[in-house]
Amino acid sequence: MPANIDPLTVAGFGEEWAAFDQTALDPAEWRALFERYFAIFPWDSLPAGAEGFDLGCGSGRWAAGVAERVGTLHCIDASAQALDVARRRLAGSGAARFHHAGVSEIPLAPGSQDFGYSLGVLHHIPDTAAALAACVSRLKPGAPFLVYLYYAFDNRPLWFRAIWRASDLARRGISRLPFGLRKAVTSGIAALAYWPLARGAALGEAAGMAVGNWPLSSYRSTSFYTMRTDALDRLGTRLEQRFTRAQIAAMMAAAGLENVRFSDEVPFWVAVGTRAGAG
Repeated sequence: MPANIDPLTVAGFGEEWAAFDQTALDPAEWRALFERYFAIFPWDSLPAGAEGFDLGCGSGRWAAGVAERVGTLHCIDASAQALDVARRRLAGSGAARFHHAGVSEIPLAPGSQDFGYSLGVLHHIPDTAAALAACVSRLKPGAPFLVYLYYAFDNRPLWFRAIWRASDLARRGISRLPFGLRKAVTSGIAALAYWPLARGAALGEAAGMAVGNWPLSSYRSTSFYTMRTDALDRLGTRLEQRFTRAQIAAMMAAAGLENVRFSDEVPFWVAVGTRAGAG
């Protein structure tokens, strides 16, 4: 059977993380972003010296925050170029181990890991449900798994979804450009769309307005560097899938996770569950 990867998407992410390796990100902003994703992660449930994995570690930006809290962290990515960036980012970490592998070839024994996570990755894999199941199979019974999957705007109004459809048409064209041009175009979009809309939302919020449904309002407190990174991530990626909260819950249950909980804060959807079978 072919590996559960899209080679052009993998190559694109390698180029992205080589260009935006996150070393220019302000530490305070990085910490705030990290806490967004890990707010519902049950750190207190992990054993001392916990061993776990980051599936699709990319630049290692999230692994940098996890490695300092655990005994061993396996950083796994299908892109050798991205993995080189992660190695540089985590060069001083004694916890990090690096593996060049896709989700179909996770080099960890089944039932061996105390935790795992995959943030913003599995929706870029052809068979997301199979990828999720492969991750869960590496966990010990009762071990937590944290996942972030792009939402299908199921908590947004119809006009918001219409804007996304237009942007997705743009993505289909932009993602096929050579990397240099792709980066230039998405940086221009960050300057002409992300920045003014995000700063407008910040002004609206300061004036006491409810801005939760404003397009790109989640970027109102982020840097232009993050906007450029995410514009490339969002509009420069060949394969993108989106799921409703109900679909994600069903996939997690089918993969063998129980006690599933969702974060009600952006980004949507972040969820955590534990592998079934604990005594």
